[in-house]
Amino acid sequence: MKKSLLYLGILLLALVGLAACSDNSGEGSAEGGDSKENYELKFGLVAGNQQVEYKAAEKLAEYVDKESDGQLSIKIYPSSQLGDDRAMLEQLQEGTLDVTLAEAGRFGIWEPRASLLALPYVVDDFEQLKAAINNTDYGKNLLKDLEEKHNWKVVASAYNGTRQTTSNRAIEKLEDMKGLKLRVPEADTLLDYAKYTGASATPMAFTEVYTALQTNAVDGQENPLTTIDAQKFYEVQDYLAMTNHVVNDNEYVVSTKTLEKLPEDLQGILIDGINMAADEHTKMVQKQEEELVSKFEDEGVTVTEPDLAPFKEAVSEAYPKYLKEIGDGAEDYLKQIQEAK
Repeated sequence: MKKSLLYLGILLLALVGLAACSDNSGEGSAEGGDSKENYELKFGLVAGNQQVEYKAAEKLAEYVDKESDGQLSIKIYPSSQLGDDRAMLEQLQEGTLDVTLAEAGRFGIWEPRASLLALPYVVDDFEQLKAAINNTDYGKNLLKDLEEKHNWKVVASAYNGTRQTTSNRAIEKLEDMKGLKLRVPEADTLLDYAKYTGASATPMAFTEVYTALQTNAVDGQENPLTTIDAQKFYEVQDYLAMTNHVVNDNEYVVSTKTLEKLPEDLQGILIDGINMAADEHTKMVQKQEEELVSKFEDEGVTVTEPDLAPFKEAVSEAYPKYLKEIGDGAEDYLKQIQEAK
């Protein structure tokens, strides 16, 4: 009898031990325990680590880390480590990259009507460009197609500078552009800016521009003020014309596959962080632009502000070919962009 009671006691102790082990088995798992799964996102950039894009990405990384108590982190890959902007957008489609930046006009490769956003003089400033993307039927439907057809969630828009023209002679009116050997990238919209203003479009690699300006192989180039400063083009150009021909944006794009794998609370933190980063991005660029005109003048550059109405009229002659390529609805899309508020 005593032996039976002893065996019964041992059996009860064993069962209690098994129950205790079972109760602790959920610790450390994503469900049912105190620990939560951590997520590290990859943010690919063309820009280097000294540029505004990188600084804004750093602010985003700091924000999500703090707000999620370390559960969500972002690793930044600058300087085209993961490829150019097109390659990184394709990686977002596949879900192998989580976040990147792209100009809205760049989406024209996949959705032709997006190319209208990159036309010279199609908008007057960044606020109008942002309104065209976010407030018009044209923009809303474009964003919907980018998300549903291409796995790109455009979360926020940032200002990335307005393109201006430097030269080795003064540009005070449209006629002063005639015959100017103007370096432009291999982009149809910028080639058309040169062509329709009367300049001689001269495409060349970006790395060759400084020397070409220095040796007068070309007479001028066009870029945002921040690029003119970073590349020190003001050292080899005597004039800066505020031609304001293209407003550059940076769209913060997230892979829909990334959003699908994140818990709802972390999705919210990421989106809030991106909106914050885009605002900071815009403020940094605007501040730089405000300071740079004075800096260039101090460096001996003569700054001119030509009447832009003739420039706009001249370049508008390039628009029909883009409308033809887009087809049905193109004229209405263009009107919506031009009238966006």
